[in-house]
Amino acid sequence: MAERETSLIIYDGQCVFCSNYVRFMRLRDTVGHVELIDARTQDPRIGEYWSQGYDLNEGMLFVHRGIVLFGADAIHALAGLSSTSAFLSRLNRLIFSNRFVARALYPFMKLGRRVTLFLLRRKMLDPW
Repeated sequence: MAERETSLIIYDGQCVFCSNYVRFMRLRDTVGHVELIDARTQDPRIGEYWSQGYDLNEGMLFVHRGIVLFGADAIHALAGLSSTSAFLSRLNRLIFSNRFVARALYPFMKLGRRVTLFLLRRKMLDPW
């Protein structure tokens, strides 16, 4: 059996919602190894995605099978790939596997992140 390619998620590690979201995703069952990268680290791939025009203050990034998905598209894809073994995973899949719903709700998720960072006195991400 061929080994599956590593997928990548870049998220804001100081956002409690983002951190909890990537932790509860059960992707290993469906896609194999998933590398989680905090966008606040010095990983050079973060700078590469910033330079390609991905504003990581506007959304998380998911790279799967060489395809880069951003923001609502990333959440939509993650929902479709997540395991259904846990209640929260099933709920996430039910809500966000609908592309229209993912795109409609994503701006509220971004607003929640911004408000939370402000209340916790944390800065937005600095572009590289």
